[in-house]
Amino acid sequence: MLTGVQVLLLGGDARQLEVIRKLCELDATVTVCGFDGLHSSLDGAMHAEFDESLFESVDALLLPAVGTDDQGLIHTVFSDRELKLTEKHVAVLPPHCTIYTGMAKPYLRQLCEGRNLKLVELFDRDDVAIYNSIPTAEGALMIAIQNTDITIHGSESMVLGFGRTGFTMARALQGLGAKVKVGVRRSEHFARASEMGFEPFYISALLQNTGNIDLIFNTIPTMIVTAQIIANLPSRAVVIDLASRPGGTDFRFAEKRGIKAILAPGLPGIVAPKTAGRIIAECLSQLILDDTIKRGNGI
Repeated sequence: MLTGVQVLLLGGDARQLEVIRKLCELDATVTVCGFDGLHSSLDGAMHAEFDESLFESVDALLLPAVGTDDQGLIHTVFSDRELKLTEKHVAVLPPHCTIYTGMAKPYLRQLCEGRNLKLVELFDRDDVAIYNSIPTAEGALMIAIQNTDITIHGSESMVLGFGRTGFTMARALQGLGAKVKVGVRRSEHFARASEMGFEPFYISALLQNTGNIDLIFNTIPTMIVTAQIIANLPSRAVVIDLASRPGGTDFRFAEKRGIKAILAPGLPGIVAPKTAGRIIAECLSQLILDDTIKRGNGI
């Protein structure tokens, strides 16, 4: 239980509703800002105006999937009011407070470093990323179905990257009967992809493997689907880029070439916000509980 733990949650989308519910179930004291436009109740959480005084006794500060933008603005779906996190806010946080977000931009990292506050980026964790790969793969399949005139079954599909998302994406395609090529960088990934029945190749040989591809799913967050690669694709090909912005595809050249290329980051929060929220909620509640126990033991 999280009885007595003070949590401040700022902004976000439908995923945060699941986080709020879970923390309230565990008896945490939850204060929220940026939900004044929500028409349903928040099951025990307290609404508050955004003010420095809110930060003074906080044990855990929860921010959205992308904590802040480069100017400190916090994304809010359920409010028209602007929330901006500044140095004066973090300056009054207790030294033991931990700040949780999905991923942090340099602005947020610098704020935390300046006050020596612990920052946890949930999307860097293997457990969260693996669970999130499920709605990501489902969302990517949805986009593929909407943007092609063929079935996934029997398609010539390619997954670039065999990490946490690429692994799940390749399995989902295989399960639907696609012929799946997997672009890898490491020999152990090559071996695993081969063992699983995929057709692996090294990324260095990408150009030689794109001549007859229907669908490319990229998970690598660096420029990988270059103009040279796109020029070698058949005109029917569709590129679905799952990497974080700006993706790993030359979208300008794809448009010029007439190749459909779609940047689709953050799919869990779009296609399955309840599931994605539960994933975050389970992880967050355990991390906050662990922090509470450590503080209680003087660690």
